[in-house]
This record gives sequence, structure tokens and C-alpha cells, in this order.
Amino acid sequence: MSAASPDPQPPKAALDGDAIADQTPSDYPRAEIAAADGVGAVESSTGLPSIADPLAAAAGPASAGSVSPRKGPISILSGALTSGVLAWLCLGLSQKVLGYYALHPPHYEAQVAQSIATALKTMIVGMTFLATFSFAFVGLGLFLVFLRSLLPARPETPA
Repeated sequence: MSAASPDPQPPKAALDGDAIADQTPSDYPRAEIAAADGVGAVESSTGLPSIADPLAAAAGPASAGSVSPRKGPISILSGALTSGVLAWLCLGLSQKVLGYYALHPPHYEAQVAQSIATALKTMIVGMTFLATFSFAFVGLGLFLVFLRSLLPARPETPA
């Protein structure tokens, strides 16, 4: 029998320079609490955020202490224009679907088939107009945010 060495070797599949693979199990952090902007992030024995802090886990390890930059007015305006164009395209589609069903109403002899066809027609027309107004209201909201972003920022007052 061979004696087990106190320092187990890292797995052979690990890449060179891999910080975790180069550590021995005794080098792993146990349960560290890192304060980032006043909020504690619990780290597991692997050094990654645990399930105790789902926001830090969702944000990823690279964004633990970083703050994302604010969107500028051009970005907001491009979103508003994109949403407006999609609303306009959906409005055209809605009008074509409505025109098609006005010229070709579903007509079946069986009452069940007629009910299903009418329900399907109502759902299709409703979904096209729902998409139209959803894109339109998102575009309107983004345009209002764009106008607000052009105004000077108010000074913050302490609470």
C-alpha cells in the first residue's frame, strides 16, 4: 500500500493557470461573507455565491462590485423608435388579418366547428391587436423616458 500524500494533485483535465484547480481542498474558502455595497454575499466553499443570495448569483461573479452604466438618451430613443416601428408593422398585420376575416368569414355546417372557428378567429385578431398596442405603449413610454432624460437632473435631498 502506498501512503496518501497530504496534498492531493489537481485533476489532470484542469487547465494550466486555473486558480481553483491549482488549490488543494484545504485552500478553498470555507464560508466567507463579503460585503458589497452594504449587502452581504455568502460564498460557498467553491468561492462562488451560494443560493442564499440569489441576486448575486443571477448577476454573476464579475458584476459583484460593479455598477452598470446608465442608458443614454440615444439608447432610449432607439428603443422607442424600434418599438414604434414594430407597432406600426403589427398594426398593418392586424388590419390585413381583420380584412381577411371580413371577406372570408368562417362558415361551417357543424355547430361545434363553427364555434371553434369563431373562437380561433377572435383569438387571432385579438393577439394581433394586443401586439400592436403593447409595442405602441412601450414605444410611448420609452419616448417619455427619452424626454425626461433630456431634462436636467434634480439634486438629491437627504431623507
